[in-house]
Amino acid sequence: MRVGIMQPYIFPYIGYFQMINTVDKYVIYDDVQFIKGGWINRNKVLINGKASMITLKTKKDDFKLNINEISLVDNYEYEKNKVLKSIELAYSRAPYFSNTIGIIRDILNYKEKNLSKFIENSIVEICSFLDINTELIISSQIKKDTSLKAEEKVIHINKILGSDTYINVIAGMELYSKDKFKEQGIDLFFIKMKEVKYKQFNHDFIPNLSIIDVLMFNPKEEVKRLLSEYELV
Repeated sequence: MRVGIMQPYIFPYIGYFQMINTVDKYVIYDDVQFIKGGWINRNKVLINGKASMITLKTKKDDFKLNINEISLVDNYEYEKNKVLKSIELAYSRAPYFSNTIGIIRDILNYKEKNLSKFIENSIVEICSFLDINTELIISSQIKKDTSLKAEEKVIHINKILGSDTYINVIAGMELYSKDKFKEQGIDLFFIKMKEVKYKQFNHDFIPNLSIIDVLMFNPKEEVKRLLSEYELV
């Protein structure tokens, strides 16, 4: 059984959904430290031909809090409308705008101030649209040894879930040892996205933007095909 583990990110790039799609159980790693200025509550979309950031603003809490302890700002309705307006203006002429904007609106209108739960819902919504049926598991709901850190904690979660194969993002090659996982009866692979390229209006292609961009410029069946554009190393 294949397991993947990753922090919750809002509207992540298609590689995130490739990993969800290739595993049997995907753990949303919500009980690890929130990284201020990271990708958890923000991502890049195409605005006027350039990669531009959209951000779900959070309360100015202690930076040492875990992701599942972070809340969206009290004036979220105002901030949400700004983000939504930016997306609508940027993609109103995109070929699949009408197919996609309803999903984006539903996600942004979700009535939940907890950041982790908010993003969890967004992942569920996009997976449902793309017919990804992987079981989603919330890390904070797993009974585990919370004293473990880093690689040991990931191995521990894999063992609890009965994993024999762990899939990680390619950047994890610097963090995780195949030998250490193998000692625990788990094969470790890293998912490497192949070149994903498509037409974005009439300018040079800008890669690795939010899944919003992919959905705006591609029909659903093509996006589903792109979910398989990776290799395991």
